[in-house]
Amino acid sequence: MTYIKPKFAHPRLVKNPLGYTKKDYEGSLSTLCAGCGHDSISASIVDACFELNIEPHRVAKMSGIGCSSKTPAYFLSNSHGFNSVHGRMPSVTTGANLANRSMVYLGVSGDGDSASIGMGQFVHVVRRNLNMTYIVMNNGCYGLTKGQDSATADYGSISKSGHMNTFEGIDLCAMSIELGATFVAQSFSGDKAQLTPLIKAALAHSGFSFINVISPCVTFNNNQGSTKSYDYVREHNEALSTLDFVPVKEEITTAYDHTKVKMVEMHDGSMIRLHKISPEWDPEDKLSIITALHKARTKQEILTGLLYVDNKSVELNDLLNTTNTPLNQLTEIDLNPGSENLEKICASYR
Repeated sequence: MTYIKPKFAHPRLVKNPLGYTKKDYEGSLSTLCAGCGHDSISASIVDACFELNIEPHRVAKMSGIGCSSKTPAYFLSNSHGFNSVHGRMPSVTTGANLANRSMVYLGVSGDGDSASIGMGQFVHVVRRNLNMTYIVMNNGCYGLTKGQDSATADYGSISKSGHMNTFEGIDLCAMSIELGATFVAQSFSGDKAQLTPLIKAALAHSGFSFINVISPCVTFNNNQGSTKSYDYVREHNEALSTLDFVPVKEEITTAYDHTKVKMVEMHDGSMIRLHKISPEWDPEDKLSIITALHKARTKQEILTGLLYVDNKSVELNDLLNTTNTPLNQLTEIDLNPGSENLEKICASYR
């Protein structure tokens, strides 16, 4: 059996305005379990990057350790990538981002990689508003080590072994909003129509974009009693909105009634066209979504869609006033401040 995809491609494959086909955004064949929700998320990432006309070589794929962190091999094979130590992806991405802000940074992690061993790193990358898209493939268990409950497993959830989880699960979306994330969304791996535009909007956002995707583990956590199984998510999914992403310079049209549509402009001029299903929720009001998340939790519902967005924040590079030129392209002339400026710098520390 081979895991190498054939190089042959149909000569009439659809191309985006940059001349790339969707095949140019794909990776190797997946070695995950058949039916794994993570593969569906990978497919949505491929579609989002293709439709956004992002050049593959401008993307830096960052990951840690876990089933989710294997997925960067399955998409964007022509992109840069770094598979870091377990839970340390945020700090590696921070360093890379500050050294070269011209790249598109896409971090892929899991509930164990982010909510357990990597929690200390995760909270700091959120509060610093690093300009990246951070996707958590959340299945509520440790798939690589035979299905133990992870830190995001809900209280009362039943594992495949029949044991009930006696601890409260960590809500990564609520935590991200509290810590200052400027784009927070939640989706389901089985809902590509919702997930793909969410990823497109996240990639276009300037600042820290977080997407928590419920992705059932078909081997260890898709049983009756699990709150992250396919059946449970489908039955308890409460979508807050219908989301459309409108690219830069594309004519904005809508068939929705104007009283029910909210247009949110992104930093690059693109728009999110939001058809709000819940009249009590405002994606730009932090208190509104925190209240909605708490209400949903008491009713055992899973809110999906764009939860919160703040386009008035300042991302880390702008806050630190870093150079637009990648550090590896700076010359001696750029790096030498001159004797007069150097003396002023030294004097400031005396």
